[in-house]
Amino acid sequence: MAIPLEQILSEMTPEERAAVEARKAEFLAEIDGLAELRRIAELTQGQVAEALNIKQPTVHQIEKRTDLYLSTLRRFVEAAGGELELRVTLPGKGAFTLTGVGELTTDTR
Repeated sequence: MAIPLEQILSEMTPEERAAVEARKAEFLAEIDGLAELRRIAELTQGQVAEALNIKQPTVHQIEKRTDLYLSTLRRFVEAAGGELELRVTLPGKGAFTLTGVGELTTDTR
């Protein structure tokens, strides 16, 4: 018979529980694709489609793509209730967050 997770956690020391929570945070920090992002946000494809004013099959297609416009990615993330940040790491220079990337503008040049 399976042991409930709550029982396992209650039998751990505070240090062991902290280690489990740290590992959980690592797993959640690295998600595999937009479908996983949508699941973490507890949304259906239909709900994302409604937020984006597109049809559900289009959400499915977006989730399966490996190459997206940043503006599409930004809209998808925002439809899931999130905010897109693009982080760049340069050798010997550190990490930077690029802002304004993937925003749709009305540049008339």
